[in-house]
Amino acid sequence: MLTLNYQNQSVKIDGGELIGYKVSGHEYIHQKGSAGWRNSDTEMFPIIGPTAAAGFQVQTPRDIAVQDQHGLLRELDYELLSKSETSATYRKTYKAGAPVTNSKYPEKSNKKFLFFTYDFEFRKHFEISENGLEITFIVSGERDMPFMLGYHPAFKIYTNSPIIVAHSKEISLAEILSAGSRALEVPDCQEILLKDLKELHIRTEGFGHFMLWTEVSNMLCIEPISFYPYSVAQSNLHEGFRYLKDSDEVFRVFLDPQLKELS
Repeated sequence: MLTLNYQNQSVKIDGGELIGYKVSGHEYIHQKGSAGWRNSDTEMFPIIGPTAAAGFQVQTPRDIAVQDQHGLLRELDYELLSKSETSATYRKTYKAGAPVTNSKYPEKSNKKFLFFTYDFEFRKHFEISENGLEITFIVSGERDMPFMLGYHPAFKIYTNSPIIVAHSKEISLAEILSAGSRALEVPDCQEILLKDLKELHIRTEGFGHFMLWTEVSNMLCIEPISFYPYSVAQSNLHEGFRYLKDSDEVFRVFLDPQLKELS
């Protein structure tokens, strides 16, 4: 367990997973053990979305990759590279073709092992300052490596009627619940405001879109994504790939707490 501190802010990280973000004693992050989801945050990489209907296969320019829902990155362990009072950097690395044990086998998948067709390095950096919490993701690999990236944080909900504001439009919890497991798409959006007991301003760079998911009333996942996977058939999931160029791809998420009580 690692704790970062800055003035009235406290961040808790467990093996690269954001498990707590408190500001003046108010916890914004969904707590493990609470109803809704067993995690507090995770990443979706190198693909986003389900793959069962496609036999857990995703086409890449190099060959077929075997991927379960939301990719294999979450099956790898983070390595802590550096830390300070206000920041921490973690890394995951993967070698092309290396088998990765699938934690969903055999209960939810018939694939015991997953693999991807390219090497990659994935870094996750946390930093708190007067501007709030910044989470940076850096994707490294060879030129033309295909990938999608989604960040999957879960936020604790306190009231009976939280509101999401995106593009000046209000989205209710009921609308998100009705979307079910597909998650509600918020396309072409870089910025969202969560209005609950307290407000949280979520701003992103590099992703382009959001999707919103929950199946309970005490938690809400507000997920920046590079591609909304339900816009295509699972067999065509490769249509959502981006491709690395000559330099690393950098994505950022900013959590800016607004401490004003809602009336």
